[in-house]
Amino acid sequence: MFGTMNILFYPKKKGAKNTEMVPIYARITINGRRSEFSIGRKVQLRRWDSQSGKLRGTALEISNFNRFLESVKNKCFEIYENYLKEGERVSASIIKNAYLGKSKKVYGTLEVFKNHNDEMQSLLGKDYSRGTLQRYQAAYNHLQSYIRYSLRTGDTPIHRVDHKFITGFEYFLKTKQKLGHNTTIKYVVNFKKIIRIAYANEWIKRDPFFYWKASWKNKNRECLTESELSLLAEEHFENKRLDRVRDIFLFCCYTGLAYVDVKKLKKDNIVIGIDGKRWIKTYRNKTKTLSSIPLLSIAEIILKKYSHHSTVHPYGNLLPVPTNQKTNEYLKEIADVCGIKKNLTTHLARHTFATTVTLSNGVPIESVSKMLGHQSLKTTQIYAKVLDRKIADDMAALREKMGKVNYYDKIVEV
Repeated sequence: MFGTMNILFYPKKKGAKNTEMVPIYARITINGRRSEFSIGRKVQLRRWDSQSGKLRGTALEISNFNRFLESVKNKCFEIYENYLKEGERVSASIIKNAYLGKSKKVYGTLEVFKNHNDEMQSLLGKDYSRGTLQRYQAAYNHLQSYIRYSLRTGDTPIHRVDHKFITGFEYFLKTKQKLGHNTTIKYVVNFKKIIRIAYANEWIKRDPFFYWKASWKNKNRECLTESELSLLAEEHFENKRLDRVRDIFLFCCYTGLAYVDVKKLKKDNIVIGIDGKRWIKTYRNKTKTLSSIPLLSIAEIILKKYSHHSTVHPYGNLLPVPTNQKTNEYLKEIADVCGIKKNLTTHLARHTFATTVTLSNGVPIESVSKMLGHQSLKTTQIYAKVLDRKIADDMAALREKMGKVNYYDKIVEV
C-alpha cells in the first residue's frame, strides 16, 4: 500500500514526571494511519513551538537539536522512498520499525549470491575446485545482466524472486545470452542453490523453485573410433609442440583422466596394483573421489617417453602438460593434420576412454565407473552408448549361432 507520508514532532506531556522537561515523539502518518516513537530526547516544554514543531531560539544547543529533528525526518523519508522504489508494502509502523532497526533485514538476490561466491573463493582447493567457482561466478554475472535488463535496477530483494522471475531468467539466457539448453539449465540450477540458502536461513518464506524442474536434453557425446585413434598414434609430427600435445591427448584417451587430473599427476600416483602391474591412483580434482586405473601399454610408452623431459623433473610431474586453452588450440591443428573432422578437446579423450577403449571392448560398466572416479553409476551410464561396431560384432555372433540351424529349410518344408 502506497500513500503520502507526514511526520510531526510533539512533546508528550502525559506520563512525564517533570513537566519542565518532556520527551519528544515523532508521529508518522500514512493514509490516515499513525505510528509514534520516542526520539530519545527531552526538551523544556516552554521552549517548544507547536506551530513549527521545533524549539524556539537561536542558541547553539537549540540549533543543534532542531538539526537533529531534521535528520530524523530525512532518515524516515529515505526509508519510505526505498520502500516505494522496491515496490514494497509500506505503512507507518513499517517505517517506524525500520528507523528503530526492528525490521528484518531485506537481503538482495545478488547480495546473497555474491556472499556465497566469496565463501566459495575462501574454500578454493579445500571444498571447491576453480572450475566450480568459475561456473558460479558466470551464473552470477548472467543473473546480474538479467536483473538490469528486466527490472532496470542493480539488485532486487530475494523475497521477490518468484516462478515468473525464474522462468524469465531461463528465457533470457536462451534468447538474449544465446546459450544452449543444457548450459542454461546449469546456470538456473546454480541460482537454485542460492535460493535454497535463503530459504534455509528463513530470509524467504517459500521456495520459488517448488514448481520448477530441470529438464536436460540428451547430448550425443562424441568420441574417437579405433581407426581415428590409430590415425593419431601413427601420425609423425615434426613440430615438437604438436607431438607433445598429441601424446598427452592419447594418454587421456587410454586412462580416462580429465585434463586437470593429468596436469597434477605425479610419480606418487603410480603404484603397484593387486595384479602386480602399475596402476594410477589419484583423487579427482572435481569430485575428490578415487580413480583406480591399470596402465595400458600405450600409456606406459608415453610416460617413458617424457620421463626425462626438462619441465617434468623440477615439480615431480609425470607429463609436460600445457594450459588447457593452449592444449585445445593445438588439438584443432592436430585434427586438421590427421584429417579428423571431430572437435578434439581434452574432455573428448575421457569420452573416448569410456566408450571406444573400455565399454565397447566388453569392460563392465562398474569397472569403468571405478576408473573414471564417478560417485554414481548413473553418471557412467551417460558414456555407455552402444557403438555401431559393437552392434556389428554382436549381430555377427548371432548370425553365426543362427547359421548352425537351417531355419529356411524348415520354413520351406512347412
